[in-house]
Amino acid sequence: MTKAMGAAMRRIQAGNALSAFGLGFTVPYLYVYVAQVRDLGATTAGVVLAVFAMAALVVLPFTGRVIDRRGPLPVLVGAAVLASAGALSMGFASSVPAAVASAALLGAGTAVMQPALATMIVWCSGPATRTRAFALQFFLQNLGLGIGGLIGGQLVDQSRPASFTLLFSIEAVMFLVLAGVAGSAKMPRSMPLSDARPTGEQGAGVGIRAILGHRAMVQLCVLGFVVFFACYGQFESGLAAYGTEAAGIQPSTLGIALAANTAVIVVAQFLVLKFVERRRRSRVIAAVGLIWAFAWIVAGYAGLGHGSQAMATAAFVSTYALFGLGEAMLSPTVAPLVADLAPESMVGQYNSAFALVKQLALAVGPAVGGPMGAALHGPYIVTFVLFSLGITVLALRLGKGLTPAQDQPVLAAASRVVSVHKPEPTPANA
Repeated sequence: MTKAMGAAMRRIQAGNALSAFGLGFTVPYLYVYVAQVRDLGATTAGVVLAVFAMAALVVLPFTGRVIDRRGPLPVLVGAAVLASAGALSMGFASSVPAAVASAALLGAGTAVMQPALATMIVWCSGPATRTRAFALQFFLQNLGLGIGGLIGGQLVDQSRPASFTLLFSIEAVMFLVLAGVAGSAKMPRSMPLSDARPTGEQGAGVGIRAILGHRAMVQLCVLGFVVFFACYGQFESGLAAYGTEAAGIQPSTLGIALAANTAVIVVAQFLVLKFVERRRRSRVIAAVGLIWAFAWIVAGYAGLGHGSQAMATAAFVSTYALFGLGEAMLSPTVAPLVADLAPESMVGQYNSAFALVKQLALAVGPAVGGPMGAALHGPYIVTFVLFSLGITVLALRLGKGLTPAQDQPVLAAASRVVSVHKPEPTPANA
């Protein structure tokens, strides 16, 4: 990594942390704000959350091509300004149309920022540093979300709408800070990705046709959908409903469980990084599937076992902690793998495609898991144990189609260094 790349990376990561801090201020309280503080009702709050998610599905199919044509920096700055406008208007929204329009702006802006940031990280890193760069991004995101949620919880007062206006205003400012910090970075082009590119598949077409013609990327997208559906798509819907209905968990304990999840990520991220970066990515992802299957079994004990309430609570919190361990292992594997699969001219489109898959999973996950977690306790646990084991199977299948540079870039980099510095044999007649 050059000096310019390192300086740009530091600015990108700082802006990423600050924007996550701003999101943490408001995301946990959006439903309460719309339904109770603004007194617009539970139905309107549900519509607002749905619009927030649907806006992402609308803009992401077009985002990747713009990133690849114009560069990720102007896209990120534009998205941050859009999200800032959405957050600020949400803070003053007192009617249904205003709340829905604000959610659309906020959802679209935050969705576009994901692939733009990921592409900037790819441009500012090489194969040897990319794994750590994405691990640091995930670490800072969770740290920012956790601290933001903690401080935001101390500031909000349901009897004072102005306290929520303050939170959304702070979030709006954080997005503008992201735009300013990232916008001041001098963006170098990343090292060529030729060593990691697929051969024989990248010329299948352009845009979505090229991605659909790239078998390894399609497999990774299917795997990503299952990952986000079985984990993130259940945190605040199915798993929360299961915990309160089947395990008798108090609503306040849900906050403790989410805090445990964040704490494990923050503590474990760099502890597991050395373990992860020296192993095949496909096998690391496969191991995450096994960890999450065990997490769902622990959740099953919390709700279906016959232990005390204290044991059920401890098991439920442990479920979130185990998910956090798996997340810490995934962050340095999945996102860099998307970048290493992408042709150099399509990094933005590959990142956007994977972000779209994530949003689809996050939309479908609560719709399926919520009702099951609330009413079908046994089938709910069995279903997601099987989904987690499916992650393991899909990861191992994906590994068979990856090149050494894609599956284990550390060894591939080492072999390139050896080949470059191998001494020439001395001629016999010298």
